[in-house]
Amino acid sequence: MHPSDQQTTPAGEVTETDVVVIGGGPVGENVAARAVRGGLSAVVVETELLGGECSYWACMPSKALIRPTQALAAARRLPGAREAVTGEVDAAAVLARRDSFTSGWDDGSQVEWAVGADITVVRGHGRLAGERRVEVSAPAAGGSGDGSTTTITARRAVVVATGSTPALPPVDGLRGPSPVAHWGSREATSATEVPASLLVLGAGVVGCELAQAFARLGSRVTLVASSTLLGKAEARAGELVAEALREDGVDVRLHARAASVTRDGDAGPVTLVLADGTALTADELLVATGRRPATGDVGLDTVGLPTDAPLAVDTTGAATGLDQGDQPWLYGAGDVTGDAPLTHMGKYAGRAVGDVIAARAKGEPVRDGAWGAHATTAQQRAVTQVTFTDPEVTSVGLTAAAAEEAGLRTRVVDLDIAVAGSSLAADGYTGWARMVVDEDRRVVVGVTFVGQDTAELLHSATVAVVGEVPLERLWHAVPSYPTISEVWLRLLEAYGL
Repeated sequence: MHPSDQQTTPAGEVTETDVVVIGGGPVGENVAARAVRGGLSAVVVETELLGGECSYWACMPSKALIRPTQALAAARRLPGAREAVTGEVDAAAVLARRDSFTSGWDDGSQVEWAVGADITVVRGHGRLAGERRVEVSAPAAGGSGDGSTTTITARRAVVVATGSTPALPPVDGLRGPSPVAHWGSREATSATEVPASLLVLGAGVVGCELAQAFARLGSRVTLVASSTLLGKAEARAGELVAEALREDGVDVRLHARAASVTRDGDAGPVTLVLADGTALTADELLVATGRRPATGDVGLDTVGLPTDAPLAVDTTGAATGLDQGDQPWLYGAGDVTGDAPLTHMGKYAGRAVGDVIAARAKGEPVRDGAWGAHATTAQQRAVTQVTFTDPEVTSVGLTAAAAEEAGLRTRVVDLDIAVAGSSLAADGYTGWARMVVDEDRRVVVGVTFVGQDTAELLHSATVAVVGEVPLERLWHAVPSYPTISEVWLRLLEAYGL
């Protein structure tokens, strides 16, 4: 039984409400909160922990694993501070602090918040059962219910916010009825001890972040990348992260294709064989090869929508592919839509969805034009992302390649981050910046920063992109001295201002 079940509502006690949200992660929570703020009633149906992947297995615990070793590395780059660092990282203390951020995988505080916000929380597996109907299978014995199924009718809307699930690559041993025991991101971020050796398959954000984190916590790490690191980012960013990982002792294998996985017993060493015949062995294998929208068991087929593809939505989050008229009842938000699968972008979409459902219910105008209150324009033009490696990789908007593919006439400005603020932040500071400019409108459409402490620079870039600030006006946004933000001045000077 969940410790917080005494605060939740049994499924059978709720038969009708204005809005039913399937999925109680941060996206679903925001949908419900905005709908309630708009005067509607809302039920959130969650089968696991309220707060979802981000709170318990992704964003928060992973960053809690990462931050202590980054602080230690930063101290070692500063004479004076370096001499004060006399020991190695305390892995047990790091894991204990990680546990504090997940509240020991107890969602009591999340449920308390939801109830206080007038959101009804129902435990169970929710799935569509036709228009405006959601079937909830209550947890069986050992949970808070008896395994029965009840139906909740939504007067206004059903919102699917079920997130995403790990995508396994076509590697022998990882699929089938008896896959080799391995870690996914959940097992890695909730690990109770640091393995002596770790294989990481996949070099996206999760693979790179956790490879470095475990290397710094004491594991001997090998990272296997099918191409390069951080393939969706600017190429230089991946190169700088690869250099940093190697400095941390990570064995980085680029352009390496995995062929098969075997394990000696249930808990013995795991062996990953590459296409060229190379065999790599470690105590654990982390598979971090991406995620896919969780649409498989949501009941989309009951309304004629596919269950093996993202839930397609318009700019207000209303589902497309079925006739909804001018009063849509089915919406999607977050990873399940396949759009910008990042927690903060999903929460942004969730707020828009909750607001537009309330507006439509009250007959208020829907502002769904570009940058309107009910539109998710940023998901197309200003997606923000931070990869919390050391160096950090921060970006907003379009990469140079994406801008070219979009048909924009661009100019790209690149430079190393070498300003007074960076030299004060760390001896031997290594950083890089790229600004992508739409030459026809003379506005910034994409920015990437790579370097220690660049995550806090990202919002300034986001404001420039979202605000479509003309370069001539951006020139008057004077960065303080001596800060790393002075890189903005250097970028604009390199452009020619």
